[in-house]
Amino acid sequence: MWCRDCAIETNEKNCPICGRTTEEDTPIEIMWCSNCRVPIIRTVNDPAKCECPLCSKQAHYLSADLRPVFPEERLLLEFLLDKNANEFIDKSVWASNGRYYIDGMSVTLASSVFQKADTDLLIQKLEKHTAQNSYESFNKHISHFVEANRERLHFLKDEAFSFVRRAAEKFDEEKIVISFSGGKDSTATADVVVKALSNPNLVHIFGDTTLEFPSTIEYANRFRVNHPQAIFEIAKNDEQVFYDVCEDIGPPARMMRWCCSMFKTGPITRVINGFYRNQQILTFYGIRKSESVSRSKYNRIEDNAATVKIQQQTVASPIFFWKDIDVWLYIFAEEVDFNDAYRLGYDRVGCWCCPNNNQRAQFLSRIYMPEQSKRWRSFLIKFAEKIGKPDPEVYVDSGKWKARQGGNGLASAGDVKIRFTNCTAEEHAKIYRLVRAFDEELIGMFVPFGRIAPELGKKLLKEVIVLDNRSNVPILSIQPFSQDGYEFAVKVKTMNVADHEELQRMVSYQIRKFNACRKCLKCESICRAGAIAIVGDRYYIDSNKCVHCKMCMTAKYLDGGCMMDKYLRTK
Repeated sequence: MWCRDCAIETNEKNCPICGRTTEEDTPIEIMWCSNCRVPIIRTVNDPAKCECPLCSKQAHYLSADLRPVFPEERLLLEFLLDKNANEFIDKSVWASNGRYYIDGMSVTLASSVFQKADTDLLIQKLEKHTAQNSYESFNKHISHFVEANRERLHFLKDEAFSFVRRAAEKFDEEKIVISFSGGKDSTATADVVVKALSNPNLVHIFGDTTLEFPSTIEYANRFRVNHPQAIFEIAKNDEQVFYDVCEDIGPPARMMRWCCSMFKTGPITRVINGFYRNQQILTFYGIRKSESVSRSKYNRIEDNAATVKIQQQTVASPIFFWKDIDVWLYIFAEEVDFNDAYRLGYDRVGCWCCPNNNQRAQFLSRIYMPEQSKRWRSFLIKFAEKIGKPDPEVYVDSGKWKARQGGNGLASAGDVKIRFTNCTAEEHAKIYRLVRAFDEELIGMFVPFGRIAPELGKKLLKEVIVLDNRSNVPILSIQPFSQDGYEFAVKVKTMNVADHEELQRMVSYQIRKFNACRKCLKCESICRAGAIAIVGDRYYIDSNKCVHCKMCMTAKYLDGGCMMDKYLRTK
């Protein structure tokens, strides 16, 4: 439930601050005025009849949400519908998912249209007719749209500004961050936050995933120039190459988006650690409830450790209840610059090859990013062949690769399998298989358990003892070991604990990290104390920073103890 006066979320029927009745976000619907050819946003609980604010004539229901179709996409739509170039140039064209509305008349394009389209021919047509395309009529329609929805705009601004100010009250100015992706939602959020706080000097962090649309990089550079007072930091993983990682553990899929951690969340965590170390900050995100089922479950202000990806953050979402059409209303009315990818027809701007992209987005990339698209398709086909798919091209072109789960067919899948034998000579001791030799990096994996005390171990056996950080009592014995069937192995014995199996479970998680780490950077994001770092090719835990919270070894926060367990697990 939500209190609009105090801009807080609560589970109570009455706001704990002001006592007023709370409400959920009010659903909207899009009406259409045939006379003015303009969409009108109204709340569902408004009176049954809807009069156009411009001409006072009655409007009729059109859709649940809407986005503008810019002239570039409109021209492409004309070709897809076998129309003449610029046939719809004077019409008011909008879209929602796969449905287009041309002066309010619905036209649906099936996903198969985008899959089967001759993109080479379309590229030729676009090159021939783009020069004659015009924004004149489009700009008039947008001007009418803004004017017709002026009341909605005032409500959105008042509510969002109030929320931002409330959320920022508990944080020092220098601990407020804006997450900037280059998409329309983060663009609107950045503008809302800066205006609400009257502070153009806020920190903006742009996560360059190395898989951005060219227009996204252009827009980010333009944003920096147009906002000279903003502190604009770029978070980028220069240590990994996307295609190399795909070769090793397979391409990302809908349920296995390792790329998010490795190329976005992880690098952003490093920037935050560099700025704030272990201090808690407030980050404003452009998350919206209507974007997906998973995001609809978020809270508008979120600091739950199991939900927030970067533990140093409290996440606040000013436009959480906005729909697509609300975002565009704000951008147009406030004259905010935005990513040109939307002009081409993309309704979402993230990684151009994301497995969550639909057929239309893939189709657009074949037109506007032909070389990258061909290379990606070629890689996917070779990958399909490698893992034994009987018809690789169908597997790729039908999108089945997006539903891939686990590491079936990959040699690297063996790295996440925990292989061990119980020691016959000692109770509560297990001998774990290692994929490489026992070394200082493995010993460092045990820092979260307590104090590493090599001086207490048997030197001839190269034994290391781990002391409980509270009682200073030995709880673990670690030593390199020789075991039949294992090229490399380590023996780990638990002692002086009530639950030996639970402790060994956490031990197995660290063994998995040692064997399977692909520098995905997830562990860095989980550590609230900033104690975990991937330094070169080594996993390092700073014993001076570690607070022994064990979040990095708890399934609630990291299933299987290592992200690679999810991506490389096999049936």
